[in-house]
Amino acid sequence: MNEIKIASWNINSVRLRIGQIGEFVAEENPDVLCLQEIKCLDHQIPREDLIGFGYPHIEVSGQKGMHGAATISKYPLTRMQTTFCPRDEARHVSTHVHTGKGQDFELHNFYIPAGGDEPDAEVNPKFAHKLEFLDNMTRYFKSRAPENAPMVLVGDFNIAPHENDVWSHKQLLKVVSHTPIEVERLARLQAAHDFTDCARAIAGDDEKHSLFSWWSYRSRDINKSDRGRRLDHIWVSPALRQAAIKQGAHKIHRPCRLWERPSDHAPVTQTLRLSA
Repeated sequence: MNEIKIASWNINSVRLRIGQIGEFVAEENPDVLCLQEIKCLDHQIPREDLIGFGYPHIEVSGQKGMHGAATISKYPLTRMQTTFCPRDEARHVSTHVHTGKGQDFELHNFYIPAGGDEPDAEVNPKFAHKLEFLDNMTRYFKSRAPENAPMVLVGDFNIAPHENDVWSHKQLLKVVSHTPIEVERLARLQAAHDFTDCARAIAGDDEKHSLFSWWSYRSRDINKSDRGRRLDHIWVSPALRQAAIKQGAHKIHRPCRLWERPSDHAPVTQTLRLSA
């Protein structure tokens, strides 16, 4: 049985936090790291640093000063041509990961739009954009379902779907990221390809605070107030469910959120046990 560790992290500026990336990969040694909100153009990513960390294979979808996603890997990557975003925004990278360990897989790295402040698509174009992006994802993965291809979806989904994915279900029901319409759209996406939410499949529905991956910068002591949300997700297709759902295979690395000048997100990791 061969193991592959995948990490996902909204880094909130790859150039600003390249040192933290180096510290994280030195500690956790993921085989593949998916970054979101890199906030730079393709040629501006600190490629030499990433290669120096042991990741020579790099695929980037960059944008000046905002958004952006990058997948860096120890193993070769082949870029897939996919389009999900109805605007000219860099929000995803899709690749084939060639592990050389008996089972290659598709890796889809997403930075789903946050959606603004008002959860009403008629008055808030940002929220309408978020729902349209989710609908595009749903159509694509539904069309791919008959293939039964091994797929991993990761990223900052900007939705906390379960009542225990937020610090207060009642207080956040009308707050973007936890509204019923967002939860329903994400559930529709998950059902379109029968994806498994690795964190919930392993931890169960009752687990709460230990699964949070995001805390506002306004929270000075996240461990004291712990007003977090689970916005960062790793899903697998049916072909990889057995490889993913093992106790201890999914982790949220909360200590990274306590580093000096951190991202407001903690990285999450998922280990796959692949059959040769």
